[in-house]
Amino acid sequence: MDSPAHPGDEAVCCGSCAAPASLSRQVAWLQTVTIAWMVLECAGSLWAVAQAHSVALLAFGSDSLIELFSASVVLLQFLPRFPLKKAHAERAAAILLYLLAAVVVLIAAMSYRSPMETSCLGIGISAAALIVMPVLAALKRRQAHASNDRALAADATQSATCAYLAAVTLAGLVIYAIWHIAWVDSAAALAAVPILIIEGCRAWRGDGCGCA
Repeated sequence: MDSPAHPGDEAVCCGSCAAPASLSRQVAWLQTVTIAWMVLECAGSLWAVAQAHSVALLAFGSDSLIELFSASVVLLQFLPRFPLKKAHAERAAAILLYLLAAVVVLIAAMSYRSPMETSCLGIGISAAALIVMPVLAALKRRQAHASNDRALAADATQSATCAYLAAVTLAGLVIYAIWHIAWVDSAAALAAVPILIIEGCRAWRGDGCGCA
């Protein structure tokens, strides 16, 4: 004989169903904000590259494009019947990061002592990213732990990496703007290469922030 249902059972069920839905909405909103910011960041930094011919800005803007790709992959997980596999997306992101590191080394070597211009736009966009990206990374880590989402955890690492690159780029641009040291831009770009390689290794392995 079936036991009678208790009034509280339905409430518990509804609460457990509402929690994942609420998390999904929060993650979707967070990734939408990230994508909007990365579009602005990527466009602004690459436009500054065309004006200032900065290798460090090129590395920063290219990494912004990778972060845009990563955030889009996480967002697409919440769209029904989307065929993209997370493992394939992580491998693609890793390959792009490796290629980016190689390109940065090549361009930095070729552009050593080459003329560049002070970029107020580059300084502004990298300074803004240094503020925005750590906040986004922290929010993503919190949501990744709450939802046990490794893709979101990996994207949080991407956001943190973008903040590190912003700091390196900003330092190089400010030093050049003040003292006009010719090699500082190439040095700033090369300083970003280990970060790109480490992030590429993490993406290839599918490492996140340890939420399991």
